[in-house]
Amino acid sequence: MKAFVIESGKLKVKNMNEPQAKAGEVVVALKTAGLNRRDLGLPKRYGDRPEELIIGSDGAGIIEVIGEGVSRFSVGDEVLINPALRWYDNSDAPPQGFDILGMPDHGTFAEKIALSAEQIEPKPDYLSWEEAGSLALAAMTGYRALFTKGELKKGDTVFIPGAGSGVATYLIQFAKNAGAKVIVTSRSKEKLEQAKRLGADIAIDTASDWKEELAEETIDLVIDSVGRATFNRSLEVLKKGGRIVIFGATTEDNVDFNLRQFFYGQYQLYGSTMGSRDELRAMLSHIEEHGTHSLVDKVFRLEDAQEAFDYLAEGKQFGKVVLQISE
Repeated sequence: MKAFVIESGKLKVKNMNEPQAKAGEVVVALKTAGLNRRDLGLPKRYGDRPEELIIGSDGAGIIEVIGEGVSRFSVGDEVLINPALRWYDNSDAPPQGFDILGMPDHGTFAEKIALSAEQIEPKPDYLSWEEAGSLALAAMTGYRALFTKGELKKGDTVFIPGAGSGVATYLIQFAKNAGAKVIVTSRSKEKLEQAKRLGADIAIDTASDWKEELAEETIDLVIDSVGRATFNRSLEVLKKGGRIVIFGATTEDNVDFNLRQFFYGQYQLYGSTMGSRDELRAMLSHIEEHGTHSLVDKVFRLEDAQEAFDYLAEGKQFGKVVLQISE
């Protein structure tokens, strides 16, 4: 089978042996797979090891083989893959043994994948293959950050710096589904317009004076994945006693902030990453209830995976970048 791998420090498409289903596993013939920013950093993390690693965390396809002991699924079922490995019950933090699919385990940028039947869920019928294959990681991350950690409720105002990421497109839609007011930022006028079409109530330039632009707003919750470039600016517009949830750091990881101002403001700071199977299933119920779709920016063939990587690295996308594995 064809797969997109890291081998000796390089990314390449090459032929690999087809996976076999062990007891408790299934083999999924993948239709599509979604790229995530996590994937961009894997070559550096994996290093120069000569053993091939198939990367990729998101995917959707059709069950081709059922391993011994699997009773919940059948050959021919349409499924999507849960990339949060071995995290089943909702908890304050991931349990011991938690990993993300695609390193150290072989991932989804391949024609087939074998994995535990505990890591797949039925594909929502109304989603296209492109939508389903790019859904789980970003949408589950957004769902946990917004509802489990951020405790968003109807009537709240949520502020989301950076409007174009895959997670942000779900955050906007989920928050609007819940009856919240949504404010986003971007440096791109095109992305600001796209965010408004998606449901954002207010969309402002990242380079503007946020305190001035939002002087009339009461922001209950900030969901920030940018990091050092926006953290303190986000705190400045958050109401006293408000909540800020961090699920990523696309700029520098380390942040300096004034502790005295923070504790006098009674702010609440939460870290979040990915989500449990409970939250994935809750998210799937949420999108089906509201008819929410994934926003797919661009689709590439598996053979053009390097081009897809380069496109994602440029950061020009609004929504998800997807690999088409098979017709």
